[in-house]
Amino acid sequence: ALCNAHHLRELIGVWENDQQAWAKTLHDLLLAMNQAVEDAGGRLSPDAVRRWRERYRHCLAEGDVESPPPAKPLPGTRGRTKRTKARNLLERLQAREDDVLRFLEDSAAPFTNNQGERDLRMTKVQQKISGCFRSWEGAEIFCRMRSFLSTSVKQGLSAHAALEQLFAGEMPSFMRRDERSQAA
Repeated sequence: ALCNAHHLRELIGVWENDQQAWAKTLHDLLLAMNQAVEDAGGRLSPDAVRRWRERYRHCLAEGDVESPPPAKPLPGTRGRTKRTKARNLLERLQAREDDVLRFLEDSAAPFTNNQGERDLRMTKVQQKISGCFRSWEGAEIFCRMRSFLSTSVKQGLSAHAALEQLFAGEMPSFMRRDERSQAA
């Protein structure tokens, strides 16, 4: 699945910079699709998915009119013909339709990958501050700690409480085998 938060930002840019109406229409459509999925509890009926896809393709067809492909290059001209940012976005949204709209049918596919980006953020901050890890072992320890804290928060335990339990020699409940097997 592709991150639709990035698509929304790019569509706003095309709308604001190039005044292409298809971008605003598609932006609003993607938000409406996401709301429909949330209202349906994470998964739409096949008929609803088909209708949303038709509307998506209609927006892209409008984009083809507003942002036509470049003219054919003259014979003997080398390389690809330059395309506008709007055209590049449009072609990407056409070619990757299944990935863009995966969230409509697959409840495990999020609308955005913001959670994944949030999980990587602290690693990027550490990299920005220190430039690198001093050893491979240090990198592994950092990743293990970040993974533990991120999982704790996702399981409803604050990072502070998770660390308190860890330093008290207690295993957080979500990590105990006996409680995990009973929940399954």
